[in-house]
Amino acid sequence: MSYQCPLCHLPLLFSHHQWRCENKHQFDCAKEGYVNLLPVQYKRSKEPGDSAGMMQARRAFLQAGYYQPLQQKVIDLFNRFLPEHTSPEQAGTLLDIGCGEGYYTAEVQKQLNLARNMAVYGLDVAKVAIRYAAKRYPDVNFCVASSHRLPFADGALDGILRIYAPCKAAELGRVIKSGGIVLTVTPGPRHLYQLKELIYQEVRLHPENTEQLAGFELVATEILAYEMQLESEQSYHLLQMTPFAWRASEEVKYNLKAAKSFQCEADFILKVYRRN
Repeated sequence: MSYQCPLCHLPLLFSHHQWRCENKHQFDCAKEGYVNLLPVQYKRSKEPGDSAGMMQARRAFLQAGYYQPLQQKVIDLFNRFLPEHTSPEQAGTLLDIGCGEGYYTAEVQKQLNLARNMAVYGLDVAKVAIRYAAKRYPDVNFCVASSHRLPFADGALDGILRIYAPCKAAELGRVIKSGGIVLTVTPGPRHLYQLKELIYQEVRLHPENTEQLAGFELVATEILAYEMQLESEQSYHLLQMTPFAWRASEEVKYNLKAAKSFQCEADFILKVYRRN
């Protein structure tokens, strides 16, 4: 499967370290192996997406294994619901939207390919995250692109993973095959409740996820909730990788660093939608 040109929507062909369409739009492949398919006119800022600091904090926290149960739950759901191909030689295709530095993407690619043939793509608007991901996980196809303008042809994908990332239902429906699935992960009501208690005078539960995807049928909903016992360094990394960091006082940051441990709830809602 090839990418689609973000400017004219024709297929991109790879040759001599470049992706090029028939209209001669070309996109260089970086030395790390990823391609930047985010034209400057589609950027909303000079460096869109998460900052380098947020990416590094998330990378440190995820590598410590606190979200490994979520990683495994995602893989289990894909193994249960991804459509099977009639021929083992025929590769399935899966996209991780908002993949960040590739923590979930790479493990999905590794585990799914133990029992099937899957080409896995990772997409994020943050170039700093994609650069790191492509360098570390060469078996995944990474690109810098907008989640609102997916650089893939109509009906190109068997599955999509969307952890928190925004993307309109119409765009998901455009690129997913009939019978393909979209797996979404959103925060449950009590996700990071104790962290929010440190920042807000009145803590509100996360609202219920009532998202409806037109053209899709909801086939599974699962709740994953557990307590995390964090070391001081990791509790600070958790704060820094979330939007809560913008609201946290210097005192809160200092106390998190100084505390020997911090107990916090993880609460996720996973939903599987199948394309009609």
